[in-house]
Amino acid sequence: MASFAAAICETAHVTHSSSSSGRRPSADDLLVLLAVGRSGRYITAADELGINHTTISRRIAALEHAMGGRVLTRVTGGWELTDLGREALAAAEAVEAAVRSLGSTAGERTLEGVVRISATDGFSAYLAPPSAVRVQRRHPGVAVDIIAATRRASTQRTGLDIEVVVGKPQVHRAEAIELGDYCLRLYASRDYLAEHGVPTTITELTRHPLVYFIESILQVDDLDLALAFAPTLRRSVSSTNVFVHVEATRAAAGIGLLPCFMADRHPDLVRILPDEVRVQLTYWLVARAETLRRPEVAAVVEALRATVRERRAELLGDRAPLPEQRQVDGRGAE
Repeated sequence: MASFAAAICETAHVTHSSSSSGRRPSADDLLVLLAVGRSGRYITAADELGINHTTISRRIAALEHAMGGRVLTRVTGGWELTDLGREALAAAEAVEAAVRSLGSTAGERTLEGVVRISATDGFSAYLAPPSAVRVQRRHPGVAVDIIAATRRASTQRTGLDIEVVVGKPQVHRAEAIELGDYCLRLYASRDYLAEHGVPTTITELTRHPLVYFIESILQVDDLDLALAFAPTLRRSVSSTNVFVHVEATRAAAGIGLLPCFMADRHPDLVRILPDEVRVQLTYWLVARAETLRRPEVAAVVEALRATVRERRAELLGDRAPLPEQRQVDGRGAE
């Protein structure tokens, strides 16, 4: 695909020497628009197609001349398709599909390309990798880049194909797909409980420090609202990274509000007030409609949904605890 696009792009300066607004857009220009529209960046598109930044600019200018209007608009960090650009993108996708079909075995479609995912730390570590492997076993040509970030859905999805966020996002010119629920519960280490005792009520929690996100930096509303059950809890170790929460709790820094699918992996952590505190949150997937039409992206999205479905009990903390994780009583003894 890249070599084909590069070849036709390198000869584009000849075929467009007499461009006018009355001529049809060419296939090579459309493929360039496709690359820029997906990545949001000229440099990324140039690397993908094997051509230089100047050629990208020239091809976009030629396409806009042929179509009689702007196909891209400048946004923070890159470029976004205009309404006219989205119309051209449909034709560009048809060109790409035709090119790919030339190298496909009858009845079998081999996918290739890079799919870039942004997701929360826990999702990036435990759910995205097995999903990527699921795709690569069937389509070895698909590479998956995973970027760990706990934040709201971006207003501009420059350089990203898929975002996984916590809580239903308010998005513009993008689609939001519900992936599934997961739960947070309170955990403490055995060493911490042996020294400080086990809280038996919500009120008693106020005597214990909390391990959680940095309140002033936290961008995700649903994660902030998760503390509604005890808003006056004093903080101990705080971090933007949930792996720090888990390890600080294991190190006896305090009581951590942790994702069950992460904390339940550690036999030295014990659930606290399991009947009183259970915070259920939802993972959502966000992507542009044109991005979701890419076969390799669609394959990754389906793999993510399948992984979340298969691990539902683990995500909700409904699986049986490890033998070492038996609940302790109020004196810190089993």
